[in-house]
Amino acid sequence: MTKILFSLIFSVCFSVICSAQAYEGTVEYNKKKQDAFMIDYSYQPDAVENAIVQKLEKLGYKPKEEKGFLNKDKGFKIFKGAYITEVNDQRLDYIIKVEPKSRKNQDESVVYMIIQKDGVNARVGFNAEETDKAKLFLKNLKPDVEAADLEIQIKNQQEVIANAEKKLKDLKDDQQSLEKKLDENKKQQENTQKDLESQKQSLGVLIGKRKTN
Repeated sequence: MTKILFSLIFSVCFSVICSAQAYEGTVEYNKKKQDAFMIDYSYQPDAVENAIVQKLEKLGYKPKEEKGFLNKDKGFKIFKGAYITEVNDQRLDYIIKVEPKSRKNQDESVVYMIIQKDGVNARVGFNAEETDKAKLFLKNLKPDVEAADLEIQIKNQQEVIANAEKKLKDLKDDQQSLEKKLDENKKQQENTQKDLESQKQSLGVLIGKRKTN
């Protein structure tokens, strides 16, 4: 009985550990370290970023993206004055960045979410409930991330099929071109053969005109 109970507890703990959990950390933004809510996903950054952008766009918020070769904040997306009830009952600025977990691991992502109010990091003023809600918001993105990843896979597969179809068409076109050249070659051979026979006959006539001693 003890072994069964231990196995059950271990299984529950293992599943909790393996599931995506949001946590707190820091990220550099606007030339200083910022408190941020973070989460790791076993999906490519494009899928995770698409999921977040699409979710917030459905709520009516389009991001402004930090750009520029020398811009150290490049890649951050800013959703100004967003009202996300899952996180807070105030209009806040959500500054989000998604990047590969590491150089070697480009298919896994880490999400940074900075929350600001009037240009000031709001994390310090969050109570325990608000902190948990912010983390839960990131964790609950998983179905959206899975859906976005599936769409990328579908798009990639469609591109593979489109490229294969184009290659097949090109090969068929090449075949038709070669067959046309072969037909032309065959006709030229027949015409050349006829001309050769005619020239041989002409040669025979000329030889027949030789005077014999």
